[in-house]
Amino acid sequence: MSPRSASVNEELRRRSRERLLQAAVELVSERGYEATTLGDIADRAGSARGLVSYYFPGKRQLVQSAVHRLMHRTLQEALDREPRTEDGRERMARAIDAILGLARDQPVLMRQHMAGILQAEGFMQCPEQRRLAELLRETVARRGSPDAATDYPMLRALLMGAVYAALVPGLRCPCPCCGPSCSSGTASTGRQAPRRPRRGRRDVRHGSVALFRDGEPSR
Repeated sequence: MSPRSASVNEELRRRSRERLLQAAVELVSERGYEATTLGDIADRAGSARGLVSYYFPGKRQLVQSAVHRLMHRTLQEALDREPRTEDGRERMARAIDAILGLARDQPVLMRQHMAGILQAEGFMQCPEQRRLAELLRETVARRGSPDAATDYPMLRALLMGAVYAALVPGLRCPCPCCGPSCSSGTASTGRQAPRRPRRGRRDVRHGSVALFRDGEPSR
């Protein structure tokens, strides 16, 4: 039997890593961060436990990569949703809606993510984070920004602030796409809030969380 090619081995490693990332999202959403162990994640993924430490330094890094993967996939799906559009303003509205929608739909996971990156040396570069950053940067450029390198960090900061506001227990969230009380009911129980119907993109574009004004990107 001939040995596997390098490309086949690379694909197997990619799939193994993807399974671990998906398992981390599922388990942290179901049980919370503290109640989820690396062994649990490996078991859910159907992987050997030693593979977790091969790919990730620890649980915090694994979960952060998993959330960045989820954010990237959610954003990509929103941008590709039918009817497809090349309009920069519509794509920006979809991007905002997608990211803030995760705070509504995955409050336990996103609260842990925000807490993790606020720790000293909490934010880490990983392939998933770089893919997310590139997609957001491209969205900024297609929105009409003359300087996406400057405007992208502003968009990122505003999105992080809006997600944080949506996750603070008991705080009425101003985000039109989240609803008037997207965090209520999750503060004390830690359980996922019921899904609310998505509002139209117009609400996001012109609401209080509109990150770029109509016309030119905000400064």
